[in-house]
Amino acid sequence: MGIKSFQGKRAEPEKPKSAPMLVRDYMSTSLVTFKEHENILDVAEKLTKHKISGGCVVDENNKLVGLISEGDCMKQISDSQYYNMPLEDTTIGKRMTCNVETIDGNMNVMDAAKLFIEKRFRRFPIVEHGKLIGQISQSDVLRAAVRLKSNNWGD
Repeated sequence: MGIKSFQGKRAEPEKPKSAPMLVRDYMSTSLVTFKEHENILDVAEKLTKHKISGGCVVDENNKLVGLISEGDCMKQISDSQYYNMPLEDTTIGKRMTCNVETIDGNMNVMDAAKLFIEKRFRRFPIVEHGKLIGQISQSDVLRAAVRLKSNNWGD
């Protein structure tokens, strides 16, 4: 009788455990913020200077009160030109979005990506204990997706 070699069932290769990818790990914390009383032209200038498409509007206690985008500024500038109205007294408080949807910093980044697709927003503020602590944008989510690819697909 011959010798049989039996090693038993092969063990499944261990999959590296990946830590959850949280919004707080990818959000921007050095934000350009605005105040409601700021002039629309000054805000448009800041947006172009910092190469951003929008930002959070906060009060003196850093509490989120709205969002302003370059689209909001363009609409006001266009309306002012069309109706021949001066822009000097126009503040962003009149054009900002007031009912702002925020997300939790402990949310998974891929869940945030789904929200970006569903809501068609370009940014979500992150508020903790009533104060603005950061903002996540679509480009932040893309950065997380690239990292996920390199961790899971072996590239």
